[in-house]
Amino acid sequence: MTDAVTVSGLRKTFGRTVALDGLDLTVAQGEVHGFLGPNGAGKSTTLRALLGLLRPDAGSATVLGSDPWRDATELHRRLAYVPGDVVLWPTLSGGETIDLMARLRGGVDEERRRHLVERFDLDETKKGKAYSKGNRQKVALVSALASDVPLLLLDEPTAGLDPLMERVFQEELAEARRAGRTVLLSSHLLNEVEAVCDRVSIVRSGRVVETGTLAELRHLTRSRVRARLAAPPTTTEAAAWPGVDDVELDGDHLSCTVAAEHLGALVAELSARGLADLTCQPPSLEELFLARYDGAAP
Repeated sequence: MTDAVTVSGLRKTFGRTVALDGLDLTVAQGEVHGFLGPNGAGKSTTLRALLGLLRPDAGSATVLGSDPWRDATELHRRLAYVPGDVVLWPTLSGGETIDLMARLRGGVDEERRRHLVERFDLDETKKGKAYSKGNRQKVALVSALASDVPLLLLDEPTAGLDPLMERVFQEELAEARRAGRTVLLSSHLLNEVEAVCDRVSIVRSGRVVETGTLAELRHLTRSRVRARLAAPPTTTEAAAWPGVDDVELDGDHLSCTVAAEHLGALVAELSARGLADLTCQPPSLEELFLARYDGAAP
């Protein structure tokens, strides 16, 4: 599969502040890729480099086969960008803004535009200066999602949206994926990324520290197991089983964590002890994320 975005060894400093410290990132064509990290981790700086808005000090980046710094004008006709704090022309209506952006990108699908305006409950007739933050985000999202471009770069795009509109955004992003479009979604909303992304990259201090599908990332972590047993072990016995930790025993109920490679052996051990009920819960994306920032495996 062709990569839509390739970043290698990207470095950018602002005075003594290191914003990017050899960042590597690959986004495959047709995938929704989550870009996770707290404020100051380097997410927005990376997107600005991909947009050709700043020149990195070192490293390289390729977007849709082009150099984002050298070919910025051509590239901006083939991508749509939504920042976390949209600024609109104050005297243009929302509809006029969408039309203007459409002309810059070569047009929009009018039927899809009408569909998106309805789904996001957007009043196109209001002037930009009259919109709330959430409605400014809606204008930018409708403009981006209705455009006929192969790549969407989204930097905290749902900031200011209520939970209902966040759900609409997730559904429309899934539709964009089905249409074969590529999305790089920078976010700190872990449930949002977990709901829509094919792969995730976690960035810390200007470097990507983990990349993979959720299944791949979870494979590196521990699952929480809860079981009801006819013949429960003692806490000491259970703690001695391979890969098992955090054992708690309450009557016939056993709770523990287990490394992924030892899960099968644990289930076999529990079955031999009269397994009556079993719950196995893989870690959430939030747990994966916090583990990387705590500097220890969950």
